[in-house]
Amino acid sequence: MSKSCPELLREAANLIEEALSRSPTAPAAPVTPAAQSQQIPAAQSRTPVQEWKLIKEPTQAAKVFKENLLREHATGKPLRMKMDVRDSEEDRERELLLLYKQQQEWACPLHCTLVGDVAIGEGVMRYFMTTIISKLQFGFSLDLGGMGRTLLFEGEPDHLVPAASEALIESNLFRVAGRMLGHTFLHDGPHVTGLSPAVIHVLFNGDPEMATVVTEDCPDLHIRSIIELLEHEDLTPEQKDTVSDLSMSWDLPAVTKTNRRWLHNKLLLHAMLLEKITWPVEDSDDEDFDLDTTCRITGFLRMFIETASSGTLAQLLTFWVGWEMLPPELRVEISGGTFLRPPHALKP
Repeated sequence: MSKSCPELLREAANLIEEALSRSPTAPAAPVTPAAQSQQIPAAQSRTPVQEWKLIKEPTQAAKVFKENLLREHATGKPLRMKMDVRDSEEDRERELLLLYKQQQEWACPLHCTLVGDVAIGEGVMRYFMTTIISKLQFGFSLDLGGMGRTLLFEGEPDHLVPAASEALIESNLFRVAGRMLGHTFLHDGPHVTGLSPAVIHVLFNGDPEMATVVTEDCPDLHIRSIIELLEHEDLTPEQKDTVSDLSMSWDLPAVTKTNRRWLHNKLLLHAMLLEKITWPVEDSDDEDFDLDTTCRITGFLRMFIETASSGTLAQLLTFWVGWEMLPPELRVEISGGTFLRPPHALKP
């Protein structure tokens, strides 16, 4: 299972780049081979902003990148962040979210003000950056999904993955999170820790197909415990029944001595994607279609998902929900249309 989970997390991985992409100093688009012969030699065309790419040590490269980017926007319109410490925590969070939902030049000078507090200077900015990362790491007090605190990442330490929540997606909170991450990076703020290595791999522009996903990356502990049974040398009859019940509920074969590795990967795929799909049932509100037609259509979609490449699955999610972040539910409905239609295309 080195394919599906990283694709589903790629939306979060791209958020840092999105937060900085409006800068005129962002890397240029790749040049096609046909145009390369007309380019100015690299030694003549290289700008100071691009020099960070030549630095092998990551910390130093990041430092040079930030310094050049901030210098480029030093005369830009300042960003002003204000927080009243006398307000409730929820109100302070709303102010932060409102700011980061707006499109800004995030590398412009930053002016921070704490109302109701005597603090001034760099300490105020550090307070803002620490508060922002704390919200990303441990969640917001605001109840955006009916579950109490709003967590952006779920799972166990060192295997945290972006939370799949319809409320988070509809509120555009992951894009907000990306801007927060990029902004704190620019101003030397603290870091979000404990992310899954698969997420980190994709964050650093790694190929999603090469990202290694392990069972610890599956936040559902019950499903994870069943999948982990396949890692045992021998299974008891009861364990085989447990694994087979799960696999057969997802239209996969029962476990055998020869298919355990394959089944392990397939179950992880289902746990991260196929389990989110709500398939049509006989008493659903879909238009009247016979059972054979419904089974044929849904069977094709299931087979397509099980055999598709990582890039194709990412495109499917983008078509289905608008981006590559996996929501808590993906609904399939049978209609009389000629082509597949995503839910947002059905709205008036």
